[in-house]
Amino acid sequence: MTRLEKIEQDIASLTPADVSKLAAWMAEYQAELWDRQIEDDAKAGKLDKLAEQALADHRAGRSRSL
Repeated sequence: MTRLEKIEQDIASLTPADVSKLAAWMAEYQAELWDRQIEDDAKAGKLDKLAEQALADHRAGRSRSL
């Protein structure tokens, strides 16, 4: 049995209330991972071209106020 299979088996034995708590924790954890990935990508310059294009579009009048 793999580690993931063991985790899945353990989750299947949880009460519905504990599954809800786990789901909330997992959603928060995934959001934290996403935030870290965006920060890492920004620091590495991977988003620079997108930002430059967005600013160029804005300067050219191809944007509007929210």
